[in-house]
Amino acid sequence: MKVRIIRLDNRFADLPLPAYSTHGSAGMDVYAATDDPIIINPGEVIMVPTSLTIALDDGIECQVRSRSGLAAKSGIFALNAPGTIDSDYRGEIKIILANFGKNPFIIKRGDRIAQLVIAKYEKAEWDLVNVLPASTRGEGGFGSTGL
Repeated sequence: MKVRIIRLDNRFADLPLPAYSTHGSAGMDVYAATDDPIIINPGEVIMVPTSLTIALDDGIECQVRSRSGLAAKSGIFALNAPGTIDSDYRGEIKIILANFGKNPFIIKRGDRIAQLVIAKYEKAEWDLVNVLPASTRGEGGFGSTGL
């Protein structure tokens, strides 16, 4: 599948476009487009620019997810993950990052800050009924199947 992409600022033309790190990767690393370092203090939430905008076909979304290494080692998470970039959105992709760690975290130009996953989705229509079909699980939830 081809996804149309525009780099919004040529100052960041040296940064790679989102790319898969390995053959089996589902997510593409996306890079921070910033001239100056960005400090995320513990408990702080910021939006990091990518200088990218995309156009997706109908029925396709782009999910924004945390990078596991940043989360595990530094407590840096992409909030609202997976976040959704809709097919009709044409603004800059910005990554919402939060620092759940104990130390300030510095993002530098070109750092890999999140991953993007391109996914198909189905549009649903609601069918308002009076009774739902029975299931073996029924109304059990929130740990009802065990730990």
